[in-house]
Amino acid sequence: MTISMYQASVPVYVQYLNATSKVLDKGAAFAEARKIDPASLLQARLYPDMHPLVKQVQIFTDQAVRGISRLAGTEPPPFPDTETTFSELKTRIEKAIAHVQSFKPEQIDGSEGRDIVMKTPRGDMTFKGQQYLLGFSLPNFFFHATTTYSILRHVGVEIGKMDFMGGPPR
Repeated sequence: MTISMYQASVPVYVQYLNATSKVLDKGAAFAEARKIDPASLLQARLYPDMHPLVKQVQIFTDQAVRGISRLAGTEPPPFPDTETTFSELKTRIEKAIAHVQSFKPEQIDGSEGRDIVMKTPRGDMTFKGQQYLLGFSLPNFFFHATTTYSILRHVGVEIGKMDFMGGPPR
């Protein structure tokens, strides 16, 4: 049995978007219980030259939204980076989930060989669909999800691997 591009993308994005939303809930509860300004947690980072938590979540959601859009050959919707609270980040994740789930398998399946060109400040990056998903989009998605988790764990939020993963896949 083979796995389709849809199966390798949509359920994975949704599982980890949902899991990260719950991790953010635990971060907000941690701040409230310890009387910590939530803004200080949202600006926490693992190292001075790394993005803070809020930016990690913004990039994480962008990877899902842009990734699935590019695979479908559609223009991704704009997601301005304006969030400053846990609640606003959770709303951003909800919008990302809705966008990812709006695609049907027939829009994604068969995209393995689709040409995908990303415009970047360093120049264009060109991929085939499968190479883009497996070698660029998902690794970046997981990097920023992991960094979000790691920042909250580093500041003391009691979360573990199953929080990161969101439980067993369905």
